[in-house]
Amino acid sequence: MVLVFSRTSGYRHVSIEVGVQALQNLAAERGWTLSATEDPTVFSDAGLESYNVIVFLNTNDEVLEENQQAALEAFIRSGKGYVGIHAASATEYAWAWYGELVGAFFNAHPNVQPATIIVEDTSHPSTAHLSGPWTRTDEWYGFSTNPRDKVNVLLSLDEQSYAPGEGAMGDDHPIAWYHEFDGGRSFYTGLGHTTESYAEAAFLEHVAGGIEWASGARQ
Repeated sequence: MVLVFSRTSGYRHVSIEVGVQALQNLAAERGWTLSATEDPTVFSDAGLESYNVIVFLNTNDEVLEENQQAALEAFIRSGKGYVGIHAASATEYAWAWYGELVGAFFNAHPNVQPATIIVEDTSHPSTAHLSGPWTRTDEWYGFSTNPRDKVNVLLSLDEQSYAPGEGAMGDDHPIAWYHEFDGGRSFYTGLGHTTESYAEAAFLEHVAGGIEWASGARQ
């Protein structure tokens, strides 16, 4: 079972609603059971018990109280999965454990523009359908730290292909990755700002593969 959580307390992406609908469509196509909510009270041991993976879909800023944070930590430590999409890395900056779960916190981005993605690893379910380079339009995040030493990088950005501005990270700019963390599984993609993303077959396959890996359904 998949739980999609899209609560915001700061900037709210206009793509959230179409993103939720796209994930519901994926669930119907792939035989998942999926629930979507912005109610943080579901984050309790009992409330999360039936789920295999939690998707943070463009969450932003502070979204969980301390007891709810503890429930997510227990969920991951029980061997279950987390998926973060785009602004999930701009969430809960003061919660160090969450930053480690995601892999890195968002720092800055330029305007939406086309860029070239380097496909580093096609062995993962989220990237098996891709052949590099992959050019698409999105809002390209730069992160406050480079997570490469702690995660398995799947996709990175060619900064020569766009104008990164304050989001620049230099020659090594990861944008999607996965890792095992604190007993569970975590997948993050920096893609998914625009509403158009959620009608893009290659992006949806990327997200679906991440969800299925994090849930334990695919390796």
